[in-house]
Amino acid sequence: MCFFISLFPATFWAILGYLVLFSSSRAEGSIKTFGQLLGVWALVISVFILLGGAYISTTGLCSMEMMSQCWNQ
Repeated sequence: MCFFISLFPATFWAILGYLVLFSSSRAEGSIKTFGQLLGVWALVISVFILLGGAYISTTGLCSMEMMSQCWNQ
């Protein structure tokens, strides 16, 4: 369940990274380099979110009690 919930922020970061990479391809100079680094960093964040969700799901750390406590706060 935690893996599927981690898909939402990972999708957000992947779309953000793609948009930054796309817009940086139209730029020139140091802005282009900075945009490419920023876009790749956003894609790396999305991969780490997915890996974290998969790790939590496979190790059994994600329980419905934990999820309900987070939602009730």
